[in-house]
Amino acid sequence: MAVQNCNPALSASAVSPPYPMAHPGYGKRTAPDQRPSHADDFALLPFRERYVAGFIERLPEGAAMSVKCLAKQLPLYGQQAISSALTALSVAGHLRRVRCAVGDGAEVRWVFRTYWSRTAHDNEWWANRLAPAPMREPVPVSVPDPVPAPTPAPEPDPVREPQPERPAPAATPSAPSPAYLALAGLGRVDARLALSAADCTALEALAEQWFARGVDADYLTGALTAGLPARVDSPVGLVRHRLAGKIPPALPTASTPPPAGSPVRRVMMECTECGTPGRPEALPDGLCQPCRQPATPTATPVAAPPAERDVTQLVAGLRDLLKTP
Repeated sequence: MAVQNCNPALSASAVSPPYPMAHPGYGKRTAPDQRPSHADDFALLPFRERYVAGFIERLPEGAAMSVKCLAKQLPLYGQQAISSALTALSVAGHLRRVRCAVGDGAEVRWVFRTYWSRTAHDNEWWANRLAPAPMREPVPVSVPDPVPAPTPAPEPDPVREPQPERPAPAATPSAPSPAYLALAGLGRVDARLALSAADCTALEALAEQWFARGVDADYLTGALTAGLPARVDSPVGLVRHRLAGKIPPALPTASTPPPAGSPVRRVMMECTECGTPGRPEALPDGLCQPCRQPATPTATPVAAPPAERDVTQLVAGLRDLLKTP
């Protein structure tokens, strides 16, 4: 006799698949400063927006928030309806889409996040919450001076035999600077600009100003040797003139990287409707200016009535055609 299976657990095929999660750093982010959950949190919204908002509220952190993923999980509405619902939720103050820069140095990349708030907030709250935070300077910690240990009484030095004096070591010459090496190599590129050691030392300060503006030795050599006259009577004078007159412009230096360990938040909000990036104050209600303005309906052109024909002239033309052999 077969035993009936009374196990109330659902089969594997009846269990709903888990909602797709976004890659680490992407997806849903719950905003702070929210009231406790209540049954009428979205009661003032239209039915479609209330339905979508309740579904997003139940999603876990990091869930995929693209229109395509939401439309797959909400069979009542398509992608266009979901996109319009997200725009309405952004205007109502529940949602903002942002781009965040994560990483340090050359590993910086932009990630896309959707900040969700069960409690509706105004534009000022979102702008203050998502505005880039200034760098915080490290606070110096004052360390008290260590208490000096008692100095022991000096012991009498033992009698030592006099040692012969050793000659002082010779000073190691410092390596020449890149500017000096570039000037010294001009004569090897073009013999008309062969400089002596004294000439290189005298012109080194001018050449260092070129290197301070971001050029390298190849750039400096090319600028000094280009378009030389057939005969150069004074190489040092010509090089000095070109160093002073052809110095490249000073370019703005890159910003100083923040100190290690200092929290820096780089956030750029984007339009919920079209994805155009911008600062929070430039995107009120999470929308750019073109998306906030309603599209003006285009007037349908009215077809002009057909022109009236001259019957007499038409009949005369037909008669002429009949007369033609």
